[in-house]
Amino acid sequence: MKLQDPLSQAGRACSGPACHSCGADAPPAPAPAAGPIHSKGAALYRIPTMDCAVEEAEIRRALESVSGVQALSFQLRARTLAITAPAEVLPRAIEAITKAGFKPQPVEADPGAEAPAHVHDHHGHHDHGAEAGQGRLALALGLAIAAELVEFLAPESGWSTGLGMVLAFAAIWLAGLDTYTKGYTALRRGKLNINALMSVAVTGAFLIGQWPEAAMVMALYAIAELIEARAVDRARHAIQGLMALAPEQAQVRQSDGSWHTVRAADVALDAVVRVRPGERVPLDGVVSRGSSALNQAPVTGESIPVDKGVGDTVFAGTINDTGELEFRVTAAAANTTLARIIHAVEQAQGQRAQTQRFVDRFAQVYTPAVFGIALAVALLMPLWMGWGWLEALYKALVLLVIACPCALVISTPVTVVSALASAARRGILIKGGSHLEAARKLRVVALDKTGTVTEGRPRLVAQEVLAGDPEHMLALAAALAGRSDHPVSQAIAEGLGRQGPEVEGFKALPGRGVQACVQGRVHVLGNHRLIEERGQCSNELEARLQAHEAAGRSVTLLASETEVLAVFAVADTIKPSSRAAVDELRALGVTPVLLTGDNSATARSIAREAGIEQVHGNLLPQDKQQAIEDLQRRFGPTAMAGDGINDAPALARADIGIAMGAAGTDTAMEAADVVIMNDDLRRIPATIRLSRKTHTVLWQNIGFALGLKAVFLLLAVFGNATMWMAVFADMGASLLVVANGLRLMRVRLEVPA
Repeated sequence: MKLQDPLSQAGRACSGPACHSCGADAPPAPAPAAGPIHSKGAALYRIPTMDCAVEEAEIRRALESVSGVQALSFQLRARTLAITAPAEVLPRAIEAITKAGFKPQPVEADPGAEAPAHVHDHHGHHDHGAEAGQGRLALALGLAIAAELVEFLAPESGWSTGLGMVLAFAAIWLAGLDTYTKGYTALRRGKLNINALMSVAVTGAFLIGQWPEAAMVMALYAIAELIEARAVDRARHAIQGLMALAPEQAQVRQSDGSWHTVRAADVALDAVVRVRPGERVPLDGVVSRGSSALNQAPVTGESIPVDKGVGDTVFAGTINDTGELEFRVTAAAANTTLARIIHAVEQAQGQRAQTQRFVDRFAQVYTPAVFGIALAVALLMPLWMGWGWLEALYKALVLLVIACPCALVISTPVTVVSALASAARRGILIKGGSHLEAARKLRVVALDKTGTVTEGRPRLVAQEVLAGDPEHMLALAAALAGRSDHPVSQAIAEGLGRQGPEVEGFKALPGRGVQACVQGRVHVLGNHRLIEERGQCSNELEARLQAHEAAGRSVTLLASETEVLAVFAVADTIKPSSRAAVDELRALGVTPVLLTGDNSATARSIAREAGIEQVHGNLLPQDKQQAIEDLQRRFGPTAMAGDGINDAPALARADIGIAMGAAGTDTAMEAADVVIMNDDLRRIPATIRLSRKTHTVLWQNIGFALGLKAVFLLLAVFGNATMWMAVFADMGASLLVVANGLRLMRVRLEVPA
């Protein structure tokens, strides 16, 4: 089963950094209901004791063995879990959760209310609980400071000892009740998490007479935990924030022609929706009236507004800049391109990168190992080194604080989620941490030609008038081309961009061109074969045609009954971004290769224009797959970029499959590991740069966390490290690595123009 949130992986070894209830009041629980609400196949349950990532991870592990569970959606702040599964599977899922030590309570919807897909805190309740928790922690910190002052000012006095102990106990109670509760639960289950370790360490310090320090440690730990949870939330909700881009209401035309505002979720397919300048588009659709420029950055990452007119596609969440538009709805609210993007990235968050798996395995060994060292210090050092028993016990307690790899464990999922969010905001969907990390190793990127390197549709690239008045000849060609529905003729008409004279007797010449009478004279617009059949070729004309054909262009000629009047060359042109993307790939040490089914002459021409040196033409889909295998053997990790449909075998065989221009395309979004939502080829080198940057940040965090742990392990055993110093170091390191990971949400991936 794919887990949807890698931040939960932090809970495998510690819960401190991800806890959301660090002293804060729990949201009020709804009354138990007879049955859970269902939303799109999901049953919603409240789990009162699930308020941090360790509990979430335990529930996930408990449900992994339950066949039929399709998806899980956790809301830690609301302490709810949505289970997507058939009705007959739910009792087994609830039984598994109960055996893990939790008590799920079904959540009942208000009568007549629609069940939400996600349950969020009521704003007022959340603010009230957060403020109360902050106030309690502030009071706990004040009491801990007071206990330290009493110990400092009157260390030998009997009354000061009693007062200090009372102050310290009150501080520990206010700051650490939640920690003690969860620590006791963990110890009862035989688990060593940060709550269990802190509970043992603080209790031990209090009992050996270090009560001021015990109070300060618990207060600092709870405050640091609260701060860190806020930082982690930024990454956890980075993708969910995209949901706010699509408005909840839409203006829909009624049968009588009037306009009514209704919920976007209730709008039917084929309904006509109006969006005014400055408003966001609520649903996907096709423009039926009006024209405007739309800011599509939320979906495709394009920084420049795109002009839209009748027949063009619009996406939910995009911003209408200039004119009023009416469009026909083509996708329900739950199936818009934006909704599919969010779903794809949520699924990607559950696929852990290799570095994440390494950290998880390391954490499972590290904590018990340090706990064992702490026991050895407490029991053996007085015998081997002559230490006092209280001194040895104190050092062991310091080691317990260091024993949880909080910074190490939390840094990897935060970094990966930040990178995935950063990519999604640029119109790049990366389907998991494994693909994100693998992109940095790419040595070759194989590019399909049509629709990837090129525009994917013919354009008029050259024109030459051989006889007569140039303006008149171009008008004649526009008149004939404008009456034909052939793609080449349409490209000529669009390229000429003018209105031609009226024509009579228009008829198509299958496989050759068209013919019509213009101003009393018969003219033809056709291919090389038609002109040869009419006997109008010459050596000079043949040389011109061969030059165009060698460049991969389709040639069309305008001729009268007696002579050839003009030559038009049509070709599939490269995208404006292709040359820059190829240059960026080469600068990154990645070799671009062109794979195409077109003839070799056309392939070489396009490759030369794009700056690609290695070219393979005349390839069938299976040939492209074989070419990918050859490239992998010769160079190493290889990516394939194509349209996600015709190139499916090659995309599947490549180390990373990249679908280009996949906005609104279900098949392309499913087929590839990385989806580029627009046609900008420069997103591929941007993905590689993001992968390399993410890898650097991951190992920066791992190195910093492990290095700091190693230093404090030595200081704790052989130096003068104190418990509050260990807490500062541990939680401070966690905050620093989280902040370092969050930098990826703002990292620059584009090369300045």
